[in-house]
Amino acid sequence: MDPLKPSFEVRENETATRKTRQPAAAGPQKPTGAFIGASWAALLVGMVSFCIGLWNAEMLLNEKGYYFTILLFGLFSVISVQKSVRDKMEGIPVTEIYYGLSWFTTIASIVLLVIGLWNADLLLSEKGFFGMSFVLSIFAAIAVQKNTRDTKQFDNINA
Repeated sequence: MDPLKPSFEVRENETATRKTRQPAAAGPQKPTGAFIGASWAALLVGMVSFCIGLWNAEMLLNEKGYYFTILLFGLFSVISVQKSVRDKMEGIPVTEIYYGLSWFTTIASIVLLVIGLWNADLLLSEKGFFGMSFVLSIFAAIAVQKNTRDTKQFDNINA
């Protein structure tokens, strides 16, 4: 590919000598099956890993409940953030209180996990495992929500 040539296609109009640029297709793109599958797989791997780690951890039941609640709280929070950010981007009204609360709860879930792991009587490798599986889960939840919304929007436009 020649770096000086444009990346878009230029065609000559037969009736005129001017060149026109052919725009890309308008509207949302449907996510590929591979990306949808990878997003769901990442979500399941993150959540199942976190839960298996809790099951095998030598901690009190109330501690296990705390970490499981943080996982669910974090997943719900990031989905709310993704939805409210996307709604604002598309011009759908979102109240500032909901938008702010979504961000606050997302940050709060991460901070609560960090505080819990900091004070937990676990090996450093176990703490890292819980942190990484949590991050994988919340990232994948955002991707799954985005894919679900993109697919629905694509289907509505092309129906």
